[in-house]
Amino acid sequence: MKKWLVVVLIVFFSAGLVQARTADPKKTRSPKKPAQTKVMAVPEDPYKAFIVVEARSGKVLEGENIHLKRPPASVVKLMLACLVMEKLAKGEVKLTETITVAREASKMGGSQVYLKEGETFTLEEMMKAVMVASGNDAALAVAEHLAGTKDAFIKLMNEKAKALNMVDTEFHSVHGLPPSKGEPEDQSSCSDLAILARELVRYPKLLEWTAIKTEGFRNGQFIMNNHNKLLFRLPGVDGLKTGYYRETGFNVVATALKNDLRFIVVVLGSPKARTRDDVALEKFKKAFAQYKTVSVVKKGEEVNKEVILAEAKIGKIKGVAGADFLYPVPNDQKETFKKEPLLAEKIKGEIKQGQKLGELVIKLDNQVVGKVDVVSPVNIPKANFFTILIRKIGINI
Repeated sequence: MKKWLVVVLIVFFSAGLVQARTADPKKTRSPKKPAQTKVMAVPEDPYKAFIVVEARSGKVLEGENIHLKRPPASVVKLMLACLVMEKLAKGEVKLTETITVAREASKMGGSQVYLKEGETFTLEEMMKAVMVASGNDAALAVAEHLAGTKDAFIKLMNEKAKALNMVDTEFHSVHGLPPSKGEPEDQSSCSDLAILARELVRYPKLLEWTAIKTEGFRNGQFIMNNHNKLLFRLPGVDGLKTGYYRETGFNVVATALKNDLRFIVVVLGSPKARTRDDVALEKFKKAFAQYKTVSVVKKGEEVNKEVILAEAKIGKIKGVAGADFLYPVPNDQKETFKKEPLLAEKIKGEIKQGQKLGELVIKLDNQVVGKVDVVSPVNIPKANFFTILIRKIGINI
């Protein structure tokens, strides 16, 4: 009996001890995890810099950090295009001339059309490869063809930048690829790239190339797709060039035309291609919605001020405007343009049709916004000796 009682007591106390241990919160609860602080993601800037410019006048409509120097990546190829178009205009090169691919061009990386050493293509084929497919190999092949060496062409690029007053720009490559370790990067700014774009939009052939969305290369064996997706997103976009590498972000120099009004938008340093394009698209839509083009001067318009012709058969002449002048103004702005002729008092010798007689200065709200040459509308031969002599003594006949 005593043994049975002892066993019962032992079982009873053991069960109580187990229950007590199970109930002990210090023994059974998992260690409390420290509260986690939520880290809010900092949104990336949609760009590092941008500018909106009216192409014909150069008027800056909007911008931010417009002189911030940044590597433009493949946008560098616009300067290559500028030199090509200039040489074409001067007759120094032809689109039909043949370019033979050298060894270095055939070994380029990045965007390319996979040129092979010894292959031949026309200059126009190569330029399409540069402007549509952003071919680094094609860019180098064109540069070597035109200047002999890559370095010689880079020198021409920097000389042209200086001539255009691109004060924030320095080129070290013909293609815009990131440099090797220790080598300098290409540098430019929104302001300078807008200047370059204004120069380029004067060439319809270039805009023909930059407006191509897709095209075959090497007899259709390679399909080139334009990197500028704004061509697909906004009617009127017909150029110009995108650029990207990781350290500099996504860049674009774009242009669009609508109702005789052309704008240039430059966006540099976006974190994503879509973000860059969204910014450019918004800037284009805003500019086209808020501005109109005013025809201030028409080519051939007579300037109401006479120029004395000292030695020509006719003693006086009224010149005409040598070109149209259009200017963008906000839709709600009252037009207050003034046209002030600045002409030579007296011109000697015979007069040729189209000869410059002076300038017509255009002002808006008393600020000079442009100038147009005043030219002779006709040829006027030189007067005879007697007529010239009479004029010299003060009788104008």
